[in-house]
Amino acid sequence: MSKLKLPSTIKMVITDFDGVVTDNCVYISDSGEFSRRLNFADVMGFSRLRKNGFDIAIVSGEKNHAIEILAKKFEIKEVHTNIRKKIDVVKEIVNKYSLKEDEYLYIGDDVNDLESLEFSKNRLTVPHAPSELKELEGIQITEKDGGNGAFREVAECLIGLKNL
Repeated sequence: MSKLKLPSTIKMVITDFDGVVTDNCVYISDSGEFSRRLNFADVMGFSRLRKNGFDIAIVSGEKNHAIEILAKKFEIKEVHTNIRKKIDVVKEIVNKYSLKEDEYLYIGDDVNDLESLEFSKNRLTVPHAPSELKELEGIQITEKDGGNGAFREVAECLIGLKNL
């Protein structure tokens, strides 16, 4: 059972992708193609969140086919890739959906997520994150690592709250 403590008022999960949904590795083929490994438990987390009425936004510093595939499969409305300043996009999403601070959470794993994590009241990271993220006041750290069930852990926590 996860130790995460999240409010039952969450409507949207805003997440980074690489390092949260993936294992933070990039595989490069001999032909120069990039690929990533996804854990099906994390993929199922997307499905379970959507089936339980949660919205999802992906804000990634990289563009990759895995994001496009998941976005299409699970009808994710907010997909932002190749983003260098994530905080601007996070603020746009929060404003677009008129989200109050207890209605969304942000999940990030590295320094390019720092501003978005600082901005968000409900903030989570993964065990492999750098110390400057893990030391943020009020941040929660998943038990599972990125790409190894962390996203699913968050999903199950939220679904459990909804079904109380």
